[in-house]
Amino acid sequence: MKYCTQCLQPDTRPNTLFTDEGICPACHYFAQLKHVDWDERFEILQDIADKYRGKGKQPFDCIIGVSGGKDSTRQALFVREKLGMNPLLACLTYPPEQVTERGVDNISELINLGFDCVISAPAPGTWKSLISHGFDRFTNWARSTELALFSSVPQLAIHYGIEIIFWGENPGLQLGDLKTLGRTGYDGNNLRNMNTLSGGALEWIEELHGDHGDLIPYRYPTLEEFDKNNISIVYLGWFLGDWSLVSNAAYSCLEGLHTRTDGVENTGDLYGVTSLDEDWVTLNQMIKYYKFGFGRVTDYANEEIRLGRMTREEAITLVSKYDSSCGDHYIASFCHYIGISTQEFWAKVKSAVNTELFDISDDGRITPRFQVGVGL
Repeated sequence: MKYCTQCLQPDTRPNTLFTDEGICPACHYFAQLKHVDWDERFEILQDIADKYRGKGKQPFDCIIGVSGGKDSTRQALFVREKLGMNPLLACLTYPPEQVTERGVDNISELINLGFDCVISAPAPGTWKSLISHGFDRFTNWARSTELALFSSVPQLAIHYGIEIIFWGENPGLQLGDLKTLGRTGYDGNNLRNMNTLSGGALEWIEELHGDHGDLIPYRYPTLEEFDKNNISIVYLGWFLGDWSLVSNAAYSCLEGLHTRTDGVENTGDLYGVTSLDEDWVTLNQMIKYYKFGFGRVTDYANEEIRLGRMTREEAITLVSKYDSSCGDHYIASFCHYIGISTQEFWAKVKSAVNTELFDISDDGRITPRFQVGVGL
């Protein structure tokens, strides 16, 4: 395990590759931004918007996937106010046992800003079954739900005859998932290659449920379907020089965004602004930490380091203290939902711990073998 020499990105992140100088893709990209002509990029974006504005088969000329959170709120407002387009918002919602009141309030606030929004809700029985099986098989309850979240937007684009999808950040440039890179910095048509969607993402679900109608929400449209319907994905974050966790949250809070009130010691969320529509993401981030050696705090800290608002040494302290944070009440809530005990939960988590990165003591404590910022 090695760390980026500039931030705290480890080389254990899936699909990442450091430069010969030991710099992660996200830091390498960020260093190039100081040479960017942002006016030129906006002109490119305007040309893209001109191509699609008012030319859809419906009143909507683009589509944006939203949760009501910081990123989707900023995107929706930017596309409408700055590009003069009429976006259809697409929200795949969680079942009542999972969605937070905060999440419901946020999507309501976004709709109240004057947007049309299609809200879809996959069959809750299938949803729960797939969460349970995903946790049992992969120690990743979100394996199926993320597939549905990503699939819902292009599915609705095809249904409504909308040819352009605006997506947020470029995972290849801004996070380091290099398989998602396209022909340009804003080309999102290789999003299907990201870790969430690739590698037989649907096969295990079909093994469990067969090829039935209740699996439609989990099917990401094929390349042939994209081509037939002239669907293109554009990474909007590539055009915005201040695209970041904190900046997007600041914009959205001014428009009524409801943030977390629980502390970082329970959520691993430094500023309380991420994945606001449900809380079990907290335990999935903890599990990610035990699998790959980094969690949500690392992602926050890396952005803050690049923006010059936090030193690497300050970030090391926060990451070391909070990267594995997850409140017991979130774990208990999840266990109740899928019908297992907390003892069964921890047994499954410990079976998935990366033993090259962590030691498990006889009393069950999980301790890192690596030193944050140094590695192994």
